[in-house]
Amino acid sequence: MSRKTRSNRRQNERRREIQGRKNKVIFQALVTWLIPDDTLFAEDRFHGNIKWRPEQLAQQAIVWAWQESKNVTDAFGATLDVCRELKIEKAAKTYTTFINGLDRYRPTFGLRLRERFQTLAEEVGGRFWRDRDWVLIGFDGSRVTTPRTVSNETAFCAPNYGQGKTAKYRRKKSKGMRRRQNEKNPPEPQAPQVWITMMWHMGLRLPWTWRLGPSNSSERGHVMEMLKDEEFPEGTLFCGDAGFVGYDFWTAIVDAGGDFLVRVGANVNLLSETADVKRAGGGLVLCWPKGKMDSGEKPLRLRLVRVKIGKTQMWMLTSVLDGKKLRPKKIIQYYKMRWGVEVEYRGLKQTIDKANLRCRNSARVYAELDWSIRAMAFAELIALREQLPKSVRRTKPAQDYDPKDRSLANTIRALRKCMRTLNQEADPRNDLLSQLAKALVQKYNNRTNKKARYRPPNPDKKPLGEPTVTKLTREARERLARLAKKIAA
Repeated sequence: MSRKTRSNRRQNERRREIQGRKNKVIFQALVTWLIPDDTLFAEDRFHGNIKWRPEQLAQQAIVWAWQESKNVTDAFGATLDVCRELKIEKAAKTYTTFINGLDRYRPTFGLRLRERFQTLAEEVGGRFWRDRDWVLIGFDGSRVTTPRTVSNETAFCAPNYGQGKTAKYRRKKSKGMRRRQNEKNPPEPQAPQVWITMMWHMGLRLPWTWRLGPSNSSERGHVMEMLKDEEFPEGTLFCGDAGFVGYDFWTAIVDAGGDFLVRVGANVNLLSETADVKRAGGGLVLCWPKGKMDSGEKPLRLRLVRVKIGKTQMWMLTSVLDGKKLRPKKIIQYYKMRWGVEVEYRGLKQTIDKANLRCRNSARVYAELDWSIRAMAFAELIALREQLPKSVRRTKPAQDYDPKDRSLANTIRALRKCMRTLNQEADPRNDLLSQLAKALVQKYNNRTNKKARYRPPNPDKKPLGEPTVTKLTREARERLARLAKKIAA
């Protein structure tokens, strides 16, 4: 081997060592950017005997949730090694201390880190933060499974499981098809599951806020709770599917200062002041149930619009009465964007591997799931920051980038690789920031139909149908006129 070759090899090894140390500094800077070490929890009170700092415990929890180990204790062991390299010294030393701290102060951590995340998202988002007049927030619910322990079954299983109308109908329908062996070997009881209701920023494609509860939770109740307890940006347009309907639910959105856009079907009854609205393809309608009418509450004046998405005719209902402010073309665009929350749930369950949680205590289950969602959101925010050029964040439109091109799998893969190789040699041409900037979905021309071949038809799933629109009766008109005079006076 020549002297020049040996010199080049030594130089390359030196560059790889330097880049390895740089990756460590970069990773530490990213964690500190997300959760600063200074005054994030200065206004909160913690127990006087704790030996950890809340900022560093939160940093430790983010690193813990990014680990690829399936068992929570194995992930904590790997987290200790990472914290040792990053000089996070005022964190928990044992798993029991760690998880008990996350459980006890879960509301405090949730409040401060939600505020921090939303502030950073607005700073990074640029033109994707708002679409014209609207900050687009979609919502939907999903479930994840927990281990079958007494604690989890008590906390998460529905007490009246199997006693609903749908369950009784299915038993009656399949009674003649059952075999006698099924009576000797009854099916397992329901698995304990946690319900997640997530509000999701449709422009940035990031989790915005969320609520957790047992398997029989109401997703509409969760959304109303978030509307009551939290503040949302001015000009927020909430987008939901056909399950988010009802006078009380829509009133909660309007009272919170927002507007909504939801799909409606046969589960909605509306009133019309003029001619046949459905035949005209939409128009102004009233949501005024008889109980609200009798109690003297004012009706909700809404706009019904018929649109075609793909091959399906849909009815959309919105509180934006001005057709120029929210045109049918935008309604179609926004409803398609709302489907991204389903991709977010897929990332949580498959990429983050939280379809089946590991904790066997119900309180710790909440902590595990809460920090998993938060870590996923922080990871996507880091990738978004590195992928958006600084000029695009301010004014210039991004011609070649869309947040839907961001890949959660590649983002998590880059972070996990960096945690495994902290303070080791690394490729100078492929540092952590460049990996995050290139964490995009693979683009290719698909020539085959990607519709699943193995999905059987569901006979219990009925078509959504069309909303019922009834013309106002004389009595209802008189009540409406009296109510208008009362409000004017």
